[in-house]
Amino acid sequence: MVDPLSLSSKIASSGLKAQEARLRIVSENLANAESTGATAGADPYRRKTISFSWELDQASGAAMAQVQRIAEDQSGFDVEFDPSHPAADDKGMVKMPNVNMLIELADMREANRSYEANLQTIKQTRELVSMTLDLLRPS
Repeated sequence: MVDPLSLSSKIASSGLKAQEARLRIVSENLANAESTGATAGADPYRRKTISFSWELDQASGAAMAQVQRIAEDQSGFDVEFDPSHPAADDKGMVKMPNVNMLIELADMREANRSYEANLQTIKQTRELVSMTLDLLRPS
């Protein structure tokens, strides 16, 4: 028999790991939002995306959050005119990363809230276990 309190902690823990990976990807995107190519006409940093799936834990029968894949966003690059830039082509155009700061900040906020919700689940589970143990102690 699976302990429901342990099960809720396992599920929340898998959610914490998934959101940690999401925050890492968002941070990488934000850090490279201005990273252009090193040579003329070279492609700049390409935004990364992350997707999740639910994997069935055979021991408990619960669905656990897992990183399904990390991929590159295939949307086009913005182009800016800057003939003095080392990555400028012969027309003075520089390809800029396809990172949209507003999208990244929204993703970060959503991941942070999900992380906090999973953390709160673990805290409440611990409180329930503690309260149960207190009830079972002889007076």
